[in-house]
Amino acid sequence: MTLSKVQNTDTGHCARVVICNGLGLHLRPASQLVKLASRFETCEVTLTKNGQTINAKSIMGVIMLAAEQGSEILIEAHGDASAEAVAALVEMVEGGFGET
Repeated sequence: MTLSKVQNTDTGHCARVVICNGLGLHLRPASQLVKLASRFETCEVTLTKNGQTINAKSIMGVIMLAAEQGSEILIEAHGDASAEAVAALVEMVEGGFGET
């Protein structure tokens, strides 16, 4: 896992990542992200882009972010295993959701 980018916050962990796959955060990678975030049942996981924060476990929220290639997003998690949740999501995003 990519723990080097994960930072501590007052209530959990966070990391900033850039969407690198060519089609951005369209339906397939969005559903992968939601599925991964949902595995961390004891964490609240959010994504923020341009001041808009959504629940990373909500497919509608993730799609509504409209995160195209080159978008910077902030991944935050609060609760048990928050560092692991953020690291797993960073790894997925930086890996281009298997599309790059």
